[in-house]
Amino acid sequence: MQAAPVRATAIPSFTTALRAVESLLMSSGQRTARRNAWTSVLEDRRRAKDRVETQRVLDQSVPGSVSLRP
Repeated sequence: MQAAPVRATAIPSFTTALRAVESLLMSSGQRTARRNAWTSVLEDRRRAKDRVETQRVLDQSVPGSVSLRP
């Protein structure tokens, strides 16, 4: 009985496939703009997480502290 043949090439990930489709459908400028926008979203989320953590530390360390929350 023979073993099944082994693939020499890896199956591309979903992300790789998505980027390939993106490169076919969008111009270079549109791709750059989309990636820049996504980077900004991720940075905003990181800053929001940092604010929450800072507020938590302030609330725990100083009794009667003024809240930074609106």
